Amino acid sequence: MEALHSATRAALDAAARGVRGANPLVGAAVLWDDGTFTTGYHHGAGTPHAEPEAIRNAAPRSTAGATLVVTLEPCSHTGRTGPCTQAIIDAGIRRVIIASRDPNPSASGGAQILTEAGVEVVFLNDLGQPWAHELATRAHGLNARWFAAVTHDRPFITAKIAQSLDGCVAARDRTSQWITGAESRAHAHLTRARVDAIAVGTGTAHADNPRLTARTETGAGAPQQPIPVVFGTTPLPTDSHLARNPRALTFTDVGAGLRDLHRRGVSHLLIEGGPTLMAHFLQHDLVDELHVYTAPLLLGDGIRSPLSVDTLAHGLRFVPDALPEALGSDTFTRFMKEV
Repeated sequence: MEALHSATRAALDAAARGVRGANPLVGAAVLWDDGTFTTGYHHGAGTPHAEPEAIRNAAPRSTAGATLVVTLEPCSHTGRTGPCTQAIIDAGIRRVIIASRDPNPSASGGAQILTEAGVEVVFLNDLGQPWAHELATRAHGLNARWFAAVTHDRPFITAKIAQSLDGCVAARDRTSQWITGAESRAHAHLTRARVDAIAVGTGTAHADNPRLTARTETGAGAPQQPIPVVFGTTPLPTDSHLARNPRALTFTDVGAGLRDLHRRGVSHLLIEGGPTLMAHFLQHDLVDELHVYTAPLLLGDGIRSPLSVDTLAHGLRFVPDALPEALGSDTFTRFMKEV
């Protein structure tokens, strides 16, 4: 039981190294009877899932008869990669310990398929150990916001904020280009290149005439471009970049727009502004992740988010998801919505 405890912790630690967004964070560990184990995790969309990676990392040792610990129920569908259930069966795994069920209708059901194939399946909570309950809770918390997005038929939502030290997103005259430096902007384009869509409000669309494209480090267009999205009731100028882009989508209602994007296959949406749209998403608990770029300047009575909070107890709490990162003279911090 001690070896299983250690392997489960290692699988969770591995999961946390993954990329947040359209896919959940998943880690796995192949555990042998002698107490040794090897781990793997999902590195992001289009890459091998955690279970096949852990099995691959076990080579040259045989996985036949071993136990597989996985932080999320193995998928049973074929997307960019094959079903993890089949990889587990093919590897000769005899027992699978699952820390958290998958609520995604298109991916769930893996436990039943494994059981029908003769693999022993055990959910971590059913072990009846205090440590098992603790780690099962941690596994669920790791993807709690991703679960929320899936169950509400909307994309996972990342909000990007570029601000001054005193929390301004623009100066008093509404100038905002550029609060942050070149390193921060290049870093932000890495996120743009991996999301499915980028959204702004009509205010930002009018003020900045953005293209909402993703660029590589060389300044060239990224191979995969996100869908441009505009939320608001004000029509776009007919000669604007977004109005002339046939891929651009506009929505007057946020809720209906998010459901429509989800139906179109948008799993990860990036919100880039402006402050009114950002406040709406935050106020309605629609932001799963915050990317905050903070520049070392003060703007005094500049423009801030019109978020309405009456008292400290009603503040919207986020927790750091990683250590702050220096980007030139700026600081980047990633936060998750507290659950």
